[in-house]
Amino acid sequence: MKTNVVALFSGLLFGLGLTVSQMINPAKVLAFLDIAGHWDPSLALVMAGALAVMSLAWRLKRHQPGALIRDARLKGLGRVDAPLVIGSALFGAGWGLVGYCPGPAISSLALLSPKPFIFVAAMLAGMALFQLVS
Repeated sequence: MKTNVVALFSGLLFGLGLTVSQMINPAKVLAFLDIAGHWDPSLALVMAGALAVMSLAWRLKRHQPGALIRDARLKGLGRVDAPLVIGSALFGAGWGLVGYCPGPAISSLALLSPKPFIFVAAMLAGMALFQLVS
């Protein structure tokens, strides 16, 4: 039960952060990615803030013997392999083409606009296809 409450709170906080930073707005994201045109650098501040928080979290984690909620193991942490590079390239290409990545797309479903529903449906279909092929 404790794990579910923490997961729910974390997800709500993440979605709120995406909404406040306007990362659920594909036009804002595409303007940030358009460095050769009308570049909007404001999302760089969001990323810098996220890096600062994660840097602090990793420093605190070094002093912890295990996970705070449950004993989760991260296998292959720090290893760069072909699946990681290919997945990262696909993620970046998808983000650059439509302005959505999975987190903001799921948060955007609350807006009841058809575009995030189409993106999330395509994302789920791709995940299902991956499960079938692998």
